Amino acid sequence: MSYDLAVWEGERPSSDREAGETHSALYEQYIDTDVEIPPTPLIAKFVEQLLQRWPDLDEVDEYENIPWSTTPLIGEAAGPYIYFPMVYPRAEEASAYAVQVATQLGLNCYDPQDDRLRT
Repeated sequence: MSYDLAVWEGERPSSDREAGETHSALYEQYIDTDVEIPPTPLIAKFVEQLLQRWPDLDEVDEYENIPWSTTPLIGEAAGPYIYFPMVYPRAEEASAYAVQVATQLGLNCYDPQDDRLRT
């Protein structure tokens, strides 16, 4: 079981509903496509900061302390958007840190499990 988080650039949605609609549109445009779109510099910086705390899975011998369910983490990013999974036992700590980093960088953070913006 995993916990997913969506992060993107742009104006802050006015409601959880609007955030869900934006997330769905961005997912369809950037992830659910065969077109490879490199991440924007800001999304790359977001991922870089996450990886400073917990490296990619392929960079460690023991996985138990790594929250990411995928590697490389930057591979989940496209354009101004990233949608990435975390292992459920580490999701609370890792998602809180991801929200903190996203907020510092002026990014939006959305929890698709609860259909709500995270701040």
